[in-house]
Amino acid sequence: MYLALLVIFLQCSELYSQKRVFTFNTVDIKVQPSVKVKNGAPLSITCHADISKSTDFQLKHNFTVFKDGKLVFMTVSDKRDARYEIPVARSSDTGDYECTVEAGGKTKSSNSLHVWVTGMTKPILTAEKKEVLEGEVVKLRCELPEEVPPLYFFFRKMKMNSTPKEKSVFESQRNFSVVEFPVEEGDNILQFDCFARRNVKLEFESSEHSKKTLVTVREPFIKPTLNVKPSSNITEGDRIQIECSTVVARMRDIEIILQKNKTILNSVRDEKLLKYSAVATLEDSGEYQCKVEQGRASKTTKLNIVVSELFPKPILAASVIKLDENKELTLSCSINGFQKANFSILRKNSNADIWLKNSKNLTMRVNVNDTGSYICKAEVKGIVKESKPVTINVYAPVSKPTLSVVSGLPEVVLGKSLLLICRSVMGTPPITFTFYKGNKIKETVVNDTYATFLDENIGQNDKGGYRCDAKNNHSSGMKTSNILNITVIVPIKNASLGSVPYGEVEDGSETVFLCSVKEGSWPIRFRIFRKTDREVLLFEKNENAHRVVWRREAMNRQDTGTYYCMASNRANVDVKSHPITISVILAAWQKGVIAAFVLILIAGAVTLTLWWLLCKKKKAKGPSMEMSGSALATNSPNEKLTRQHNDGDYYSGSGYIEGSENHMKSTDESKGPDLESAEVEYTEVEVSTLDPHRDSVENRHSRLQGHPDAT
Repeated sequence: MYLALLVIFLQCSELYSQKRVFTFNTVDIKVQPSVKVKNGAPLSITCHADISKSTDFQLKHNFTVFKDGKLVFMTVSDKRDARYEIPVARSSDTGDYECTVEAGGKTKSSNSLHVWVTGMTKPILTAEKKEVLEGEVVKLRCELPEEVPPLYFFFRKMKMNSTPKEKSVFESQRNFSVVEFPVEEGDNILQFDCFARRNVKLEFESSEHSKKTLVTVREPFIKPTLNVKPSSNITEGDRIQIECSTVVARMRDIEIILQKNKTILNSVRDEKLLKYSAVATLEDSGEYQCKVEQGRASKTTKLNIVVSELFPKPILAASVIKLDENKELTLSCSINGFQKANFSILRKNSNADIWLKNSKNLTMRVNVNDTGSYICKAEVKGIVKESKPVTINVYAPVSKPTLSVVSGLPEVVLGKSLLLICRSVMGTPPITFTFYKGNKIKETVVNDTYATFLDENIGQNDKGGYRCDAKNNHSSGMKTSNILNITVIVPIKNASLGSVPYGEVEDGSETVFLCSVKEGSWPIRFRIFRKTDREVLLFEKNENAHRVVWRREAMNRQDTGTYYCMASNRANVDVKSHPITISVILAAWQKGVIAAFVLILIAGAVTLTLWWLLCKKKKAKGPSMEMSGSALATNSPNEKLTRQHNDGDYYSGSGYIEGSENHMKSTDESKGPDLESAEVEYTEVEVSTLDPHRDSVENRHSRLQGHPDAT
């Protein structure tokens, strides 16, 4: 029964779940009246869910509206539509809107829809002060309370008959901005306004301009007054007086400055009047400027002053500007059309001018130290004017020049360059030096005390004829050096080495080496080397010749090796010959001694061989006789043993002999017929142990003679 109820319950649940099946088809978002509305107009955003159901049942819908990814509206409804109302749309409502619907555990979102609220609210502009002084600043604040950042703010400063000045500020976090405008000279009634801009989808949108704000400017002081006395017809020598004054509202921090061509002549602080006085000169003509400053405020007045010339500048004349030392020089100072003046003549100096004479004229006998610039000064009514300088050059004659080679020695390597120097110890510069090679002018140089000349690629014929001339502006004229002859050094070429004998040399014999060169200037330094595992200098000599001979009297085996020679001269170039190889061999007598020694050795060997053969032949006879005696002795071994024991002439090594006898006995008993051969071997051993060979033979013969079988 319970099982049946459970089956019925499951069937009912399955039927119930089949009845509540639904699915989202689409979710749409709409804007009314349109996606682009004016600022201040109403705006409605509707979210609609299109859902399919298996049966008609109630379903709760959670509607969520997002703007630029941020939640702006949320509601729950059993209807398939939800509406987000914005009664007054502002530019801040511009953005991308999206709707999301959640129902029965399922969620679906609409596509994104961009809404643009066109136009911006009118900004509000306020000024910190309505009345300011020149030099102060006007602080302004522009605000858009209903807008959201980021915003661009623009401020404008306007005055009569002038182009507005504008400042811009970008605010990324605030919907207001603050700026300051300085109040300048000439500002009196100022008007300010502002507006804002924003960036929407890469397009800029601007707000209306704010209401104009009026700011009144007061002067802290009036424009200065600049006066000069006398006011006109000012002549050099007159005393001029300049006054600059102003009227100030507040004396504190007031400053008056007098300038001429940006040069400050005088200044005062916390005073309303500035005075300046000076004796007028022609250089005092120009534009004068009086400037009054207080804080940031500044006002200027300009005045042009012309000073007439009292007398022209004096002129200094010289009788001559280039002259020899110990000559007479006359200087004269004058003023065109003006005679009454106090004159003085001076010499210019870097530290201070040197006074020479208070007069129009000066005559003196000069020396080299009087070279320099001279001026004259003229004074009238306290006005001093200076002439243009006149340069005087006093010349001492040049001394006879000396011509030499810069490197020192009067020589040069063939093909190289020759650097000559011409020097004149005395003489006032500039000095003109002229170089000659033979009778041809090669170069002319102007210098102070010396000059150089480079003659390139010297040949063998360039050996002499160099000279130089020196002259300056002295009337004595030109001086000539002595003629300089040059030695041309020919470098070494093609060194070679030979020897007699060549190649193989007998030990103890003499060898002659010859080192020679094809060409080269004398003296020549010859060196001969031997190279084995290291280089050894054997011979060195300087010769005024193209060859040198060296005799090596007694050569030995250590002299075997490679030889070469090197030659050099003052060209400082070492030339190396091709190497030759010398082998030291045995002398003829040494070979004879060795041959004789070898022959002696051969003869000795032959002699020894013959002697050995003779000895061997004699030994062969002795054993044959003993074998005969041994054959007889085989029948009486006891007798033989007795005779051996009593024979005092035998070798005393009895142990070896007894062992041999025992061995022979055992052999005789076991083998029988082999006894005779054993006796022969025993006899040979016994003979080799005898001291004198002759006694041994005699004893054996006596034994054989006394043996019973001797017959």
